[in-house]
Amino acid sequence: MLIVDPHPLLELHAFETIFPRSLSEMRSSPELLALLSLAAPAPFRSADVTREAVRTLLRHGGFKPAGRSKPASEYLIKAVAESKLSSINVAVDACNVVSLHSGLPISVVDLDRARPPFRVGLARPGSSYVFNASGQTIDLGGLLCLLDEQGPCANAIKDAQRTKTSPETRRTLSLIWGTSALPGRAAQAESWYRSLLEKEGATTAPVGM
Repeated sequence: MLIVDPHPLLELHAFETIFPRSLSEMRSSPELLALLSLAAPAPFRSADVTREAVRTLLRHGGFKPAGRSKPASEYLIKAVAESKLSSINVAVDACNVVSLHSGLPISVVDLDRARPPFRVGLARPGSSYVFNASGQTIDLGGLLCLLDEQGPCANAIKDAQRTKTSPETRRTLSLIWGTSALPGRAAQAESWYRSLLEKEGATTAPVGM
């Protein structure tokens, strides 16, 4: 169960994925990896209107989604255009494919590294967490975040290092940060995302909110 605080723009979609083996024992199929291209066939395309709608969603709490704090979906477009995006693991690759083409940021959390209860809401001023193995931190004040027992652990910009997938990951929680300004887009993204994961041998199930 996921508790979602009231928000005038958020159209959140979330689901759980169970992989048949640990991620270290799985490889993304060539078909999935071929979709990590802006020219690949996809149900939708990102556009300026998509990017602005996502930024407006994230600005609502006072956060400034620009520069190094731009939405993860924008980072993906730039990385692919510069041929800097490579395969990570099947869980992240599927996430990146859907985020790249839909223009919606997506978080992927290892459910065995996070601790319930889970809630989505605005992070308090002064909140931060480490988001990479180098120990870099992000200031979270006013940003929509997933929070677990220990505090914020994921958002549309950068997910926390402590709950990211690892070679041992078998269960994940995916959150699609959709907006009411793009009605139905998050639902369409979820449908495609889950179908891609299921083609890779995983099982998915919706999360109650």
